[in-house]
Amino acid sequence: MTGLTAGWGRKDPAVRALVVDDSKPSRSIVARALADLQFECTEAANGQEALTALAALAAKGRPDLITVNWHMPVMDGIELVRQLRREPAYRKVPILMISTEHQQEQIALARQAGIDEYLAKPFTAAALARKLVDLGVVAEPSQAESRAPIGVLICDDSATIRGILTATLGGDPELKIVGTAINGEACLAAIPAARPDLVLLDVEMPVMDGITTLREIRRRFGKLPVVMFSSLTERGAKATVDALLAGANDYVAKPAGLNAGEVAERIRTDVIGRIKSLIPRRAAAGSGRVTARPVETLRAVRQERIRGVVIAVSTGGPTALAEVLPAFVPDARVPILVVQHMPAAFTAHLAERLAKTGGLPVREAADGDLAKPGEVLLAPGGRHLELVGETAQPRVRLTNDPPENSCRPAADVLFRSAVRLWGGGTLGVVLTGMGRDGLAGSREIVAAGGSVIAQDEFSSVVWGMPGEVVRAGLADAVLPLSQVGVEVALRLKRRSG
Repeated sequence: MTGLTAGWGRKDPAVRALVVDDSKPSRSIVARALADLQFECTEAANGQEALTALAALAAKGRPDLITVNWHMPVMDGIELVRQLRREPAYRKVPILMISTEHQQEQIALARQAGIDEYLAKPFTAAALARKLVDLGVVAEPSQAESRAPIGVLICDDSATIRGILTATLGGDPELKIVGTAINGEACLAAIPAARPDLVLLDVEMPVMDGITTLREIRRRFGKLPVVMFSSLTERGAKATVDALLAGANDYVAKPAGLNAGEVAERIRTDVIGRIKSLIPRRAAAGSGRVTARPVETLRAVRQERIRGVVIAVSTGGPTALAEVLPAFVPDARVPILVVQHMPAAFTAHLAERLAKTGGLPVREAADGDLAKPGEVLLAPGGRHLELVGETAQPRVRLTNDPPENSCRPAADVLFRSAVRLWGGGTLGVVLTGMGRDGLAGSREIVAAGGSVIAQDEFSSVVWGMPGEVVRAGLADAVLPLSQVGVEVALRLKRRSG
């Protein structure tokens, strides 16, 4: 089992679930989370389809779990629940309603209709797993299970690199090497038997390269986490950016020009931390519970005119930016500045690809650039980006000041400088990424009267940076990635005139 729900155990080897929701994306999210818990899932788009599906499944036996949305066409969730509870065969089947209702009176009505538990959207995989434990459908992990190591499959055409990676990663008690492969084809063939939690994938290989392999992994194995292991050469940097935009979860720069001992130390420093951030350590029973932040704890949205948007992002950033920016940049009338944690060789390629694929005015920032309305400037790797000058005509200043939060560029530096120029007119956006960069800067944005939007846990590759902002009570909206850009667009429409 992988991802946020790793370590939770189903109680029976043939557990089945029926997922009922009129929204295809919502069904897919629920089904994917249940599949990570090794459920066999059947989907239905409304109550009537659910009844038809149950009739078809009768030969296999009733499902062990039914999840149902409330508001659906043809037959809504409440009517479906009532009909099921009238049938003797389904009176004791656990029913979990997953819907957008937050009012306790409405939830009470659903319970009266016959649901066993209620989970509000948006939700996290960990919160879903906890509900299933409460229903008795899923067993909590034992202490032994909670310490199960993370399984890593290594794919690299260099026998030397494979050997160093195997010895170094395998020496960590929280990791286990479940297989190695010399090229993409061998990697794809190894995955079904090895059942890795994560694939460490070289970019440049014979027979089948890393990007082609990654696309096949996404097609065949869905959300299996993949970390690209690439060189810092110009060619390697460009290929890595392509891989990140194609769905790789993260990348690690391959050490060059070092002896075996130094390479091993770099791997321990850079690679192991990335792997553990993507596949969190199995928590002891009950200690890994994560719940969605209640709506009432979010700050009220400020109404001051927005003068600029600043974005912080790290692990998972390229795909996040590729989804968020097109939703608001074309109609934006304010400057947009982005800090993406990347080495210097990578950021120019990322800006180029975002501009080309999205048809957007995105480029790597240069010292002295004007931050123009409707233009996206990406901080270059290895340099801090600050805004200086006048409120209406801000300019870019790049510095080599010491790293902050172990990062250069650092989002905190950008956020602070934006507040100095725009004050409460600053809109901060904190997207997926590990660490806490952006937390101090978000605190300054809020103190000045500005607003901060954070990506939610379920859609984040790593809920480090946005999670820190949410837990500190600084976000006035916590949204799935698909809604972040739309929310920015709506705010700019209302408050940038």
